[in-house]
Amino acid sequence: MASRRGSKHINIDMPAFIGFNTIGQNKKFVLTDFELIKRDIANAFNIRQGELPGRPGYGSNLWAYLFENQTSTNEALISEELSRIVASDPRVRLVDLILFPQDNGMRVELELQVVPSTSAERLAIFFDTTSQQAAIV
Repeated sequence: MASRRGSKHINIDMPAFIGFNTIGQNKKFVLTDFELIKRDIANAFNIRQGELPGRPGYGSNLWAYLFENQTSTNEALISEELSRIVASDPRVRLVDLILFPQDNGMRVELELQVVPSTSAERLAIFFDTTSQQAAIV
């Protein structure tokens, strides 16, 4: 449902989130809504827990699990860590997650519901153990 204010349309189905991104950008640094949420979650996966000054709880321990054998126990630990990182972002709720182990890393598909709306989006991230980077695919 949209409302009119002057000549602008405002979408009230999804909250408006506005932020900045310099990763892979040449000129356009502004990200909004789900694009911003995706970038923020990918950043949290790329920062090892304890590396961010003043925020020792921010970041992920996921990389320690990705270099281990992919047993059911290890996959459960990876799922728990993914859930913890997503739960730390109050703008989204994790609906579903699927792991796809691959030779040089792991592909993760997350279904995220934007809070407080009912819209859900899929986010696919590849965790490359060679480069030790999480990239949105």
